[in-house]
Amino acid sequence: MRATNLTESEEYRAAREALAAAELELVDHQERVAAQRRALPRGPVLEDYELLEATHPLDVADDDARQVRLSELFGAPGRPLLVYHLMFGKRQTSPCPMCTMWVDGFNGIARHVTQHADLVILAASEIPSLRAHARRRGWDELRLVSAGASRFKLDLGSEDADGHQDAKISVITRDPDGTLRHQFSATPACSDDRPERGIDLLCATWGLLDLLPGGRGEWYASLAYE
Repeated sequence: MRATNLTESEEYRAAREALAAAELELVDHQERVAAQRRALPRGPVLEDYELLEATHPLDVADDDARQVRLSELFGAPGRPLLVYHLMFGKRQTSPCPMCTMWVDGFNGIARHVTQHADLVILAASEIPSLRAHARRRGWDELRLVSAGASRFKLDLGSEDADGHQDAKISVITRDPDGTLRHQFSATPACSDDRPERGIDLLCATWGLLDLLPGGRGEWYASLAYE
């Protein structure tokens, strides 16, 4: 099927057909990578960390929270848990704009994702600061969790010993006997020369910008735009 009914030059049509073949090759490769990810053996065991979860709705008292164990973030047996590590807290004194952009998108699709898995946004910041940021962004569909005094972020590599934060998304599973496991994590940094491309597929912004003639360029997300 032709892409459009417009009159195209032979040069354009040939280039577009070559691009279509490359796009199909990319889709096939993505499917192979996804199959490898699904085929990973059981991951390492996690302890049942003690965390803090902000209670809903967002307009309750800023410090309204409850202590939860990692195991309590699972909604039902057999459901995996998705944890997005938001760069906010300790040495990261203000929320990361890029992380915030990703989570803006997660808020819009949370109702769809949670048909299949549990989803939480976890930060090193204290609950009042996390809730205030969520309120400003309108994150009304997301569960907000603070790592508190636990080693969760340090153990999973989204925080270093000095409190510097890193972005990451983790998949955590629970065995029938209740054993918690780290199944998989991904970060924006996939190599030294590509520090922010590792989880592009989780954010529609990059896909849209990459369609433009100028691509994404040097653009960087902001917490506010003029």
